Amino acid sequence: MQDTDILRKISEQLDRLATALERAAPPVRPGGPLLKQENAYHWESDPGLLRPVASVNAVPLDLLLGLDAVKPALIANTLQFARGHGANNALLWGARGMGKSSLVKAIHADISAKSDADLNRLVLVEINREDLATLPLLMRGLAPLDARFIVLCDDLSFDRDEASYKSLKSILDGGLEGRPRNVIFYATSNRRHLMPRDMIENERSTAINPSEAVEEKVSLSDRFGLWLGFHNCDQRTFLDIVAGYVAYYDIPIDPAERDARAIAWAQLRGARSGRVAIQLVRQLAGEAGMPI
Repeated sequence: MQDTDILRKISEQLDRLATALERAAPPVRPGGPLLKQENAYHWESDPGLLRPVASVNAVPLDLLLGLDAVKPALIANTLQFARGHGANNALLWGARGMGKSSLVKAIHADISAKSDADLNRLVLVEINREDLATLPLLMRGLAPLDARFIVLCDDLSFDRDEASYKSLKSILDGGLEGRPRNVIFYATSNRRHLMPRDMIENERSTAINPSEAVEEKVSLSDRFGLWLGFHNCDQRTFLDIVAGYVAYYDIPIDPAERDARAIAWAQLRGARSGRVAIQLVRQLAGEAGMPI
């Protein structure tokens, strides 16, 4: 009887200890107990779950024009990863509205639609910049799951006095745990080095060893094995982008009028990009009484 009481007390103490540990570090449960059938999710850092995204805002890959310098490289890298081969984290940087995140989503959708036997299930997981501190928890949760995961952080950059870039740097290529083999990290940014220039210059002017301080800031970009630069398109490419969207949505408009409207629209917006093009196409569709 006495032994039974001792065992019961030990069991109660272990239960209390397990509860305390769970509260201190709640387990990550991507998608609940099992990964659901969707191939896209949004990471909810609180309570640490993957929220399924039933319909991804992805455009057909062939509609993303003006990206011939970067599209093949990202397709090849993603296919290598989906096949279980070596692949690099990728930083897509450059001009606003030129299709950085759209390209990632389009490639994911294109590969997911293939029926090749050598392709693993490819899952896209979006994480907000504000939730990067929980990236290690997310990766630990994804590591044992039977799929290949692209973790996408859109519009990634760091401002003055932010220190979370150090934890990201460790996760991407280093640290004790490292990046799980079934996870790859893609980020988009308007900044090549993810830091504002004045922040880097401030580090140089105030540090004891300026070169080492700047190296610490800039080296975050070096953790991405694949750098892809996106640049504003010229007028001919912009007109081709508009024409491609108009044809895809079957909007009735004369080609000469379409091009004239596109030139005037770009001048009004002060920019030529894929984003500006689709905004014009929505306007044209609306005028034609068509949904897109």
